[in-house]
Amino acid sequence: MFRALGTASTGMTAQQVQLDVTANNIANASTIGFKRSRVAFADLIYQQMRPAGASTGPGAEAPIGTEVGLGTRVSATPREFSQGELQQTGNQFDLAIEGRGFFPITLPSGEAAYTRAGSFQIDGEGRMITAEGFALLGDIAVPAEAQSVSISADGTVAAQLPGDVEPAVLGQIQLATFTNPAGLEPLGKNLFRETVASGAAVISVPGDGSAGSLAQGSLEASNVNTVQEMIDLIAGQRAYEINTRVIKAADEMLGQTAQLR
Repeated sequence: MFRALGTASTGMTAQQVQLDVTANNIANASTIGFKRSRVAFADLIYQQMRPAGASTGPGAEAPIGTEVGLGTRVSATPREFSQGELQQTGNQFDLAIEGRGFFPITLPSGEAAYTRAGSFQIDGEGRMITAEGFALLGDIAVPAEAQSVSISADGTVAAQLPGDVEPAVLGQIQLATFTNPAGLEPLGKNLFRETVASGAAVISVPGDGSAGSLAQGSLEASNVNTVQEMIDLIAGQRAYEINTRVIKAADEMLGQTAQLR
């Protein structure tokens, strides 16, 4: 009887995590470049009351064992890096990645970080920076007198300068790809950090190898599907409710046992 109480409590704890993850997905439904997470569950150890093959009598063996599970746990919260919808903005410094890859960002500490959010701006030195002020990797500097800036699908940055017929090439934006992007560590602020699980970053030109291409004047929307999140929310709520009913039923059975004369 007490086993049922403990088992149901693990289910309630697991569904609470499901609710937390779903809430974070819904909260970031409008966050540029956000990638939704899901919850993966795994069952706990089993209490073996009789193993399969155990003797049940002279010359007889049990074909099936008798085991009782002890609940569930959250094994992982994998992040899904499926492509988000592209939204046209018309801003010449807004970039969206079509396909795999991340923009390499240099943090103030000098550490490298990576993002799918391509909402860039220009600082006083002409460098492309994120909304948080973190610089895009590379030595690209847009001159103050530039009349317009064009960024091609392969990341080539060119500026139209006064008096010049042809645009001046300023450099090329590169992308980082990972063997296992789900292993990246989220830092908040739309940033990720490389880990042993993700593998080392492979820096390449957009469109080269497995790296995707760039779309200027667009941003990648979150890949959160609010309808699916609502379904997950309802399913998690119902699973939590059922686990509470198990605890209530076990408690009532214990009460009835205690009242036996």
